[in-house]
Amino acid sequence: MAKNLVLWLVIAAVLLAVFQNFNPQPSQESLTYSEFVREIQSDQVREVTVDGLIIMGVRNDNSRFEAVRPQIADDKLMDDLLNHNVEVKGRKPEQPSLWQQLLVASFPILLIIVVFMFFMRQMQGGAGGKGGPMSFGKSKARLLGEDQIKTTFADVAGVDEAKEDVQELVEFLRDPSKFQRLGGQIPRGVLMAGPPGTGKTLLAKAIAGEAKVPFFSISGSDFVEMFVGVGASRVRDMFEQAKKQSPCIIFIDEIDAVGRHRGGGHGGGHDEREQTLNQLLVEMDGFEGNEGIIVIAATNRPDVLDKALLRPGRFDRQVFVGLPDIRGREQILKVHMRKVPLDDKVKASIIARGTPGFSGADLANLVNEAALFAARSNQRLVTMEEFEKARDKIMMGAERKSMVMGEKEKENTAYHEAGHAIVGRLVPEHDPVHKVTIIPRGRALGVTQFLPEDDKYSLSKRAIESQLCTLFGGRIAEEMTLGFEGVTTGAQNDIERATSLARNMVTKWGLSEKLGPLHYGEDESGMPGTGGAPNYSGATSKTIDEEVRRIIDHCYTEAERLLRENRDILEAMKNALMEYETIDAEQVDDLMGRKKVRPPRDWHDGDFSGHIKDDDLSEKGKDDDKGANPIGGPAKHH
Repeated sequence: MAKNLVLWLVIAAVLLAVFQNFNPQPSQESLTYSEFVREIQSDQVREVTVDGLIIMGVRNDNSRFEAVRPQIADDKLMDDLLNHNVEVKGRKPEQPSLWQQLLVASFPILLIIVVFMFFMRQMQGGAGGKGGPMSFGKSKARLLGEDQIKTTFADVAGVDEAKEDVQELVEFLRDPSKFQRLGGQIPRGVLMAGPPGTGKTLLAKAIAGEAKVPFFSISGSDFVEMFVGVGASRVRDMFEQAKKQSPCIIFIDEIDAVGRHRGGGHGGGHDEREQTLNQLLVEMDGFEGNEGIIVIAATNRPDVLDKALLRPGRFDRQVFVGLPDIRGREQILKVHMRKVPLDDKVKASIIARGTPGFSGADLANLVNEAALFAARSNQRLVTMEEFEKARDKIMMGAERKSMVMGEKEKENTAYHEAGHAIVGRLVPEHDPVHKVTIIPRGRALGVTQFLPEDDKYSLSKRAIESQLCTLFGGRIAEEMTLGFEGVTTGAQNDIERATSLARNMVTKWGLSEKLGPLHYGEDESGMPGTGGAPNYSGATSKTIDEEVRRIIDHCYTEAERLLRENRDILEAMKNALMEYETIDAEQVDDLMGRKKVRPPRDWHDGDFSGHIKDDDLSEKGKDDDKGANPIGGPAKHH
């Protein structure tokens, strides 16, 4: 405002000076200095007015003229004027007006003020007031108005339970009196937890879009800076802005960056983070109420959050946004397929059955990759073939077509992958083989892909041991065909995963008869994430190692027995892989039945379901710590 006022004052002063100096003069004749002297000597001039070098005169006939005196001293001019009775006048030097004097006197000061205001605005972050050096104490929350948020619940699919939990938030923001007249209070905070890519941020935006209220968005890392007290200041400023926009929603993404357990700081950034958390706790449930402000936070690690943050009155409600099931995946695919021109044979239900464990972000990426594959082939429609290619790329990695493998190494890779596939088909409670390939993908020289048939939320001891047998199938196949001296390093990843799986069976899942149902881990009395000493003795540690070794040896021996009994199938599958490079579930069925291998499936026959049945429900494995299938997804083998 001050800057605009100064600008208008400067413009007004300049215009006034221009209009004052604008005085139209009557038309007059222009003479040379020689002509002017001759007219004086011929007594034709009555009077002259001298203004510096300009001489303005009036003749006897009242006509006017003007001449310019050269910059040469002419002492006789005045004598000639007086001798010829010419009246000589002088012009008083013009004095600047009051406005002109004020303008000239104040111009340096005004210029300094304008420059100072410009630099202050730049330091404060420009027109938006964010990003400058002087704005480090201001909130970095980005405000989205009511009309800017186009996301609604129709754009969120696959999380029906989570949508039901937050539905009443929308009703409260639309009509608070409905709850208040019955004495009910809406939750002040909602914590959305779940794996990455499941739609936590999208769901929060949908709440604001449905309720038609302002939406403040900020990340947990935006609060913490190198300056002490900045985070707390930003929290205060954010809530002050939110109060002016009430009712509104504050969304804090990755809140675990600032909301971790307190008490572990010893100076530096940790103390700053704790001050920020303390200020957030006060703002959410302190002496001052924040009516009409709902705080929604998202995190992948709710276990590391401070207990004071999760108590009633702050984050009253926790909403788990998990991976979608087969129905949810189908709904999500339909949402993302709206913008893609599809072939008539594309079925979202078939794609959903073939994408176990995919999150919403994974499915969006799947549709995008399929569209890119179609565009590279100059197609007008996206077919099931592109979706199959996109799924293989996401689950197994991109094909490394430029990589040239020697015939010997290619044959060894075929034996390795055939060993995985055969053992996986023969052991009990194992996921079916979906595809086997010796085409290099990602970091792997070959890949054996398994797809589960049913939703799996837990695994039996028998199923875990079957997975261990399958992991060792590739190494055993190499040893049977090349001898122990010919075994390659391709089983490195298999050995790492098998060892981790066997150790979890003993220390976490209580699947060892010798050690029983006890948890053998680190001492958790300290702060989470800081580690700790094992809570068992050295003798127990030795017993754990012995049990892990016993489980590994048992599964290795069982896998070796299965491959030796089916050596003919191993050779036949190796030959099929050398011929076709990739075989699917139907071709694996032919090989396991000792039949002639059918040619690869034709993509244009309309059958894209492969090994997946219409009533299948698929789910990729969860984390090892939760006891779910740790390798239920694609098994990548180097």
